[in-house]
Amino acid sequence: MKIFTRSGTRSLLLAVLILVSLVVPAQAHAAGSRDVLWNILNTCLDPAGADYCANCRSPLVGTPCAAGKKCQETTEVWGETADYVAVRDRKMCGCPEDFVHGLALPRARVTGVEDPRRPDGIWSFAWAVARGRIHDESAMALAVNPQGMRAQDQLHVHIVRLRKDARERFTTDRVTRVQKLDEVWGAASRTAAAAGLADYGVLVASHPEGGFLVLVDWVSPEKVYSFERCR
Repeated sequence: MKIFTRSGTRSLLLAVLILVSLVVPAQAHAAGSRDVLWNILNTCLDPAGADYCANCRSPLVGTPCAAGKKCQETTEVWGETADYVAVRDRKMCGCPEDFVHGLALPRARVTGVEDPRRPDGIWSFAWAVARGRIHDESAMALAVNPQGMRAQDQLHVHIVRLRKDARERFTTDRVTRVQKLDEVWGAASRTAAAAGLADYGVLVASHPEGGFLVLVDWVSPEKVYSFERCR
């Protein structure tokens, strides 16, 4: 498998970075809050809670208080454990059925890639959820954006499809291979340090010979390497 950078790729990524820095994702946040995901975790996952409809701004699909709301105003749970939950990203609203974009989140307060409390188990959880949504494992991708390029301050792993040419654009000195998903954070940290990246995003994909590829980059891996929007 070739993972060498094509000529001019870094210039392209620089252009992408500039563009991304100028665009605020539409779903980013109602009222500019960086705690939308944290609030969903705390107020929207238990419809039996007191004053659920009053406290939750994005009620669960199928609950009475979700009736009449737009897709972007509701929460759809894809999977959950005692430690993690996966939900539909609002970018899926209005998209074709084969488009996939979900978010895996820890239930505990963890801000993002820079947080020392980041849990190793979130990668295995997210990968299991991805398998239920994307049948071609070689097309599956998990991504976390750099601290400086995220819209929410609750760790969220994007569950997306890998762009068809993404692997050809991986840079050798920023990619490593791991056998287990609980090794991702450690591998990413070491690779980023060796590449001189103080802030970085992480992308995980399958390795054709077994295990997983872990990519770190200073740009948003979600936007550069995956189909993060359907249009």
